[in-house]
Amino acid sequence: MFLKRPEIADLVVDALRRGAVNRLYELAAFVVMSNHVHVLLRPIENLTRILQLLKGATARQANEVLGRTGESFWQRESYDHWVRNQDEFGRILAYIENNPMKAGLVAEAAQYRWSSAWIATAN
Repeated sequence: MFLKRPEIADLVVDALRRGAVNRLYELAAFVVMSNHVHVLLRPIENLTRILQLLKGATARQANEVLGRTGESFWQRESYDHWVRNQDEFGRILAYIENNPMKAGLVAEAAQYRWSSAWIATAN
């Protein structure tokens, strides 16, 4: 549940946004929940490389904040799915951005600070 800590969630959001700025992928949606992260992206670089960079950088930073050394931060596996069409894209995007509402954390998606819905309204 380390992702529940604001400073850890912030560094994950920063890393996701940095990857988009650095043209590793086009970032469509994301949400950082207390024990998992959902991301909808269109890879520009190799997906394995993207995950290595994201997980590696955020694990080092998070473990530093937590005062941990030599411990894994992320689980080894991840679930990926190729989006087949625009309808599916819309459903997945809504699922991701509405995840904090479904969990009862906020009344509206845009109120959740660690999500693309919040970023969209803050800019």
